[in-house]
Amino acid sequence: MQKYYYGYDEFKDDVKKLEQLIKPFGADTFVAVARGGLTLGHFLAHNLDTRRLYIINSIHYEKQTKLDSFEIFNIPNLQEAKKVILLDDIIDSGETMEQLIKLLHQKYPQIELKVATLFYKPTAKVKPDFTLKQAHSWIEFFWEVDTA
Repeated sequence: MQKYYYGYDEFKDDVKKLEQLIKPFGADTFVAVARGGLTLGHFLAHNLDTRRLYIINSIHYEKQTKLDSFEIFNIPNLQEAKKVILLDDIIDSGETMEQLIKLLHQKYPQIELKVATLFYKPTAKVKPDFTLKQAHSWIEFFWEVDTA
């Protein structure tokens, strides 16, 4: 399997680019999908000077293996939110993001929800509103491989 290493320096540059794309939306809240969206969420929250960063957990992959089930938990309270950006590192099949969007719209119909990712696959069921790169191979993110 072909792999692409996504390093810290590339990530730092990409966060600045993504920040410029999402800024006009005027988000008042960010929700990072754990674990892949946590690093992105942390950087964006600092750069945009907001503390309204929440986490939602979703399990649909175990390492490189897609599971047959979805587990979504740790759903944040977004009752006060108006414009929300759901953050993740990559949209692969789009199945997880599709379930997250559906759940958040059901639970919080008042929010305007957008999705931002660093990478996405063009074959995914969901295309992010804000994204930078198409994924053509397995991506090894520095926060996954450099921490061991």
